[in-house]
Amino acid sequence: MRLARETRGIALRHISEQTRISMRYLEAIEADDYRRLPGGIFNRSFVRAYAKHVGYDEQQALDEYSAMMRERGEATDEVSNRQPRSLVYTDDGSQRSPVKTVLLAIIILAVLSLGVWAAWYFYEHKIRHRTQAPPSHASQTVAVERSLITIRNAIAFAQPRVVERRNPKEDANEPVA
Repeated sequence: MRLARETRGIALRHISEQTRISMRYLEAIEADDYRRLPGGIFNRSFVRAYAKHVGYDEQQALDEYSAMMRERGEATDEVSNRQPRSLVYTDDGSQRSPVKTVLLAIIILAVLSLGVWAAWYFYEHKIRHRTQAPPSHASQTVAVERSLITIRNAIAFAQPRVVERRNPKEDANEPVA
């Protein structure tokens, strides 16, 4: 590819500016020193972009890159056709019964609910009573007075109301304001 670039008279800096590939990566591609490249899919992309910019056959450049990497015993970062091995533990392949799954969920929810209830009970009966000040005589008096007012209002509301019956003829004779 260096020969293709030099025969066209293209400066390496110009290619770097046009392709946004670092000068050191372009120099590594020309020297066939692919270990200096970032790796992964970047290597193939850099080789393709460089070949395209200098007018070299892109597929031929990629084939040469892959062949060189195989000769060196390094991966070419191509996607493998084999199925990746799962690193997640799975059972022997049998599915758990939906009934067992529902039962397990109910047990977990019951344990969590019991934990929340125990925390609330402990807070209400142990901690809250210790942090509250004992009621003073004045606050007890106010509470009793409020209770009395509430009782008086309830009694007044419960008493039947006397409604005077008026003669409709009298209402017709009264002037309307």
